[in-house]
Amino acid sequence: MTVVNKIQQALVSAQGLSAQLKTFSMDTEDQQAKQSFSQLAQSAENIMHELQSRLDYLQSQEPQYRQQQ
Repeated sequence: MTVVNKIQQALVSAQGLSAQLKTFSMDTEDQQAKQSFSQLAQSAENIMHELQSRLDYLQSQEPQYRQQQ
């Protein structure tokens, strides 16, 4: 498995985690838990942005991912 594949897999996992945490936040009546889940979802989104930036960089640097012109 290449680094790009591993980062893509981690990105998908982070997206799933973020979605689950948002659902937990909406499903609970406990305000403290709601806030915690929302903060964790935001952290997962930050991780997603970092992974996406790294993926974009790798794809721009690796010849096999460059667009054919």
